[in-house]
Amino acid sequence: MKRYRGWSIGLGLFVLAALVAADARAQSDNYPNRPVRIISDSGPGSAIDTGLRIVADGLSQVWNQQVLVVNQPGAAGAISARAAADATPDGYTLFAPALSVFLTLPGKAPNLPVELPRDFVPIGFTAEQPMSIGVSATLGINTLPELIALAKKRPGELSYAVTGVGRLTHLTGELLQIRADIKLQMVPYSGGGTSQALADIIAGRIPIVIEGYTGLSGAFQSGQLKPLAIASEQRLPEVPNVPTVIETIPGFIATGWQAVVAPKGTPDAIARKVSDDLRKVLTTPDIRDKLAARGSYAKPMSPKEITDFVQAQQTLWKPALERIAEQTK
Repeated sequence: MKRYRGWSIGLGLFVLAALVAADARAQSDNYPNRPVRIISDSGPGSAIDTGLRIVADGLSQVWNQQVLVVNQPGAAGAISARAAADATPDGYTLFAPALSVFLTLPGKAPNLPVELPRDFVPIGFTAEQPMSIGVSATLGINTLPELIALAKKRPGELSYAVTGVGRLTHLTGELLQIRADIKLQMVPYSGGGTSQALADIIAGRIPIVIEGYTGLSGAFQSGQLKPLAIASEQRLPEVPNVPTVIETIPGFIATGWQAVVAPKGTPDAIARKVSDDLRKVLTTPDIRDKLAARGSYAKPMSPKEITDFVQAQQTLWKPALERIAEQTK
């Protein structure tokens, strides 16, 4: 009798597991059968927003369902993170935060920085936007090694423009100082004021600017600014003559990027399907070309890869964040 009872329990558990697996497959097979929202922490019309909408359009075509980008900027990303975390975990609300949500200065915003997989279910990656270093023609230098040598001769005298305290442009400047062992003077432009910063650089009032390559490409092409280096892993095919920072400072990579995650509790089968379909979109030549034309480079990742990537980025930028926090006390 005991043997029969044990066999019955085992059979029951097997049947239950099979039913659960079948339900998970059914969920993913039918997903999505209605519109999907992607919450963004970026403002409408920004470079990140534009790139995300290209990806969302690609997902709409794959799923035959509308994929809506919902912009909820503010509070350094805390507003969008809370809205996404509180959403029903059914796959119909996704969250596409930029790196700043993962690299927030301690105490700057509640419930940030976000960590994976503690706070959200990892899905994948959309694209990255490399930072670049440019100088005014009046500075009289042409290479990054020349800039570093000049900064060593004039410690604390050379200023560089960034689009806000704690933003990636600022972090890149701090990391450059740490890795090159130089001291620069940071000049922040509130509200992401790239145009005002450019005006001051071109006029020679500030000698150095650090910004996403797309934001400076026009000034580079016109000769108003000199491009010294791009902080990407490899030289960009659009500007093969501009060296990477790595060629001067080994291992130095600084790129803006955007992850895709889902609320905790989202079924694994749906998370895997979104990840697989996101990869399909990002490997489509048309999508890749549209992103590249805007200075964004598609980089599909699995949930494990995006988790490892985010954790590595948090480790990479920790010294710069700590340095900024110390300076702002």
